[in-house]
Amino acid sequence: MSKTIEKEIINVENLIYEIRGKQVMLDYDLAKLYECANGTKTINLAVKRHINRFPERFMFRLTRDEYYKILRFQSETLELEKGKYSKYLPYAFTEQGVAMLATILRTKVAEEVSIRIMDAFVAMKKYNRQYNNLKVIRSNDFHDRYFIIDKEEVYHCGTSINYAGSKVFSINILEDKVVKDSLIKEVYKI
Repeated sequence: MSKTIEKEIINVENLIYEIRGKQVMLDYDLAKLYECANGTKTINLAVKRHINRFPERFMFRLTRDEYYKILRFQSETLELEKGKYSKYLPYAFTEQGVAMLATILRTKVAEEVSIRIMDAFVAMKKYNRQYNNLKVIRSNDFHDRYFIIDKEEVYHCGTSINYAGSKVFSINILEDKVVKDSLIKEVYKI
């Protein structure tokens, strides 16, 4: 397996998003992982040839709002310039959709990548089932990321955490009680 794909697979859990209450992966991330020669075009053509295998519960196209939320989450500053992002809205594949996709794609790494992706979905489910305590609140009111634990401790992270571990960044605890309490109040609208 190539070094690029090996690094991407290590972080595959960072490529799983929650959209419409489902854990999904996006077509362009899957195209990279599966080393599709023509990117998402390869995936879209394969799906089109086997569309009866992809009901909406397996795959759906994102709305513009859903897409922009993910882009904002992925990058610290979003510049929606003409031509900067794909003119087509991406497809989201559920766990079942990813499994079905693996059966129709024919790339050198398809089998190995599929196993790693399924392992990531299982790991995410286990975490959610075991702890059931993670709540993600997205808001356009904040640029930075904050981790709030038990509505008491607040940690600040100024950068995107999608690729945590691949670049140097820091997470700092907020100790100023006034700032901390005001932030908690704003986030939870207490």
